[in-house]
Amino acid sequence: METTTETTAPVTLTEGAVKELKRLMDAEGFDKSQFLRVGVKGGGCSGMSYVLGFDAKLENDETFDINGISCIMNKSHGLYLMGMQIDWQEGLNARGFTFTNPNASKTCGCGTSFAV
Repeated sequence: METTTETTAPVTLTEGAVKELKRLMDAEGFDKSQFLRVGVKGGGCSGMSYVLGFDAKLENDETFDINGISCIMNKSHGLYLMGMQIDWQEGLNARGFTFTNPNASKTCGCGTSFAV
């Protein structure tokens, strides 16, 4: 029997990010068994890159809910992401998800890479 651990959300989503994620989730053909994965991976200009996408839950994942969106994150990633805000920008010069991370010692111009 699988154990589900639900924790307080380590990240926040702005109203714009929630709206865009729900639009994606309401699209025809969306796999309703998927969770929103928030995480990090090695690489990018500054050493680490953000992960944001829909994925299946893995053994080391914690689950949390943000405004009705079921999210998952590898337990070890909380150290890097605690307090981060995810936003959706839809302007002429920038379109996409942006990350404001208080744990990042430096970020790069692309906005998806950081160092701690």
